[in-house]
Amino acid sequence: MDNPARRAIFGPMTDAPPPAAAAPSCDVLIAGGGLNGPALALALAQAGLTVTVVDAQPARARAEAAFDGRAYALAIASKRLLSAIGVWPALAADAQPMTAVRASDGRAGEGAAPFFLDFRSAEIEEGPVGFMVEDRHLYAAFLSAMEASPAITHIPGTPVVAQAPAPAGIAVTLSDGRTLTARLLIGADGRGSATASRAGIRRTGWGYGQTALVAAIAHERPHGGVAQQFFMPSGPLAILPLTGNRSSIVWSERDATAADIAQLDDAGFLAVLRPRFGDHLGAISLCGPRFSYPLGLTLADRYVAPRLALVGDAAHGVHPIAGQGLNLGLRDVAALAEVLAEARRRGEDIGAADVLDRYQQWRRFDSTTLALGMDAVNRLFSNDNPILRAGRDLGMGLVQAVPALRRGFMRQAAGLSPLAGPLPRLLQGLPA
Repeated sequence: MDNPARRAIFGPMTDAPPPAAAAPSCDVLIAGGGLNGPALALALAQAGLTVTVVDAQPARARAEAAFDGRAYALAIASKRLLSAIGVWPALAADAQPMTAVRASDGRAGEGAAPFFLDFRSAEIEEGPVGFMVEDRHLYAAFLSAMEASPAITHIPGTPVVAQAPAPAGIAVTLSDGRTLTARLLIGADGRGSATASRAGIRRTGWGYGQTALVAAIAHERPHGGVAQQFFMPSGPLAILPLTGNRSSIVWSERDATAADIAQLDDAGFLAVLRPRFGDHLGAISLCGPRFSYPLGLTLADRYVAPRLALVGDAAHGVHPIAGQGLNLGLRDVAALAEVLAEARRRGEDIGAADVLDRYQQWRRFDSTTLALGMDAVNRLFSNDNPILRAGRDLGMGLVQAVPALRRGFMRQAAGLSPLAGPLPRLLQGLPA
């Protein structure tokens, strides 16, 4: 439906037919087959575009892997997108609804302080505040959906090694020597995006001196669908509910401490975790392998280049403090899919600079603002300064005490209130 906010991005509607077929072998080539790449491929295929997804990883490696503890917190808007592209029905049985999100200060061995934020699903009348989904289930659902789509060609285990834009398209060279052509190349290849580097797109960012320790924990008592965030002096500990009596933890520690913890055996790891985790869920044990990764912020200086656009971590890698990394990527997917679908309906060249600039204008302010906001929150809470501690608790207590302010925070976290531009159609559960 046309409206003033949408016209500001797309301009007035026309009835021009789509362009005739040209030399490129597909409309869009996506470099990166993790999660954002397949989501975008499915959205674009649904809009009538042909897509090739080139993935450096083997196709079934993640889909068939045993549970490794990796999981994602999906916002309400992200769940709507997955429904719109036909993926959610395959995920619903393995998704854990989140009924509440609670945050508090904490110190090892002291248990959690009283909650200064307590977001409950009933307040925004949208069902659960979000869903936890394991990586293996999410990737398998994407892979099956891509295999079922005649408009999508999937080339796994074969990274892109070169790219060369031209006025009418872009040529991409694969590691096996093949050259493919497309109207547009999408970089969905993560924080160290080679696609962005080859296009001359620079990055701004810094490390936090923190490492995330990630694992799945089995516990004696049910979690009730409640996600918890304890702000420790060295970094936040997120306890995120999975199906059954299990939770995924994302535990941020200073680099040196994290390195020491990572070298412990499982019993030693649990001995260090227990004072931080607390006893609210009873006895705990590991139910999957542990892994770790360094934390930092990385922002692409531009989201577009000739015949190229970036999505997800290739555009913005953020701190996991609010679990928004994948959700930000899916917001990119929704906006870019809508821009390209609109351009196709108008008869425009989907890889033209003015088309890609609409996407950049729509997404860059929102994602950069949220990324820097999470950076500020991490810096504010990852310390034990008593003045800062008192001030932040007072500020968060004010948010909790004012219903309108609290609901505003909840709707923003749920992806229902963008900071810039209209809410993309896919995030409303509608086709692009």
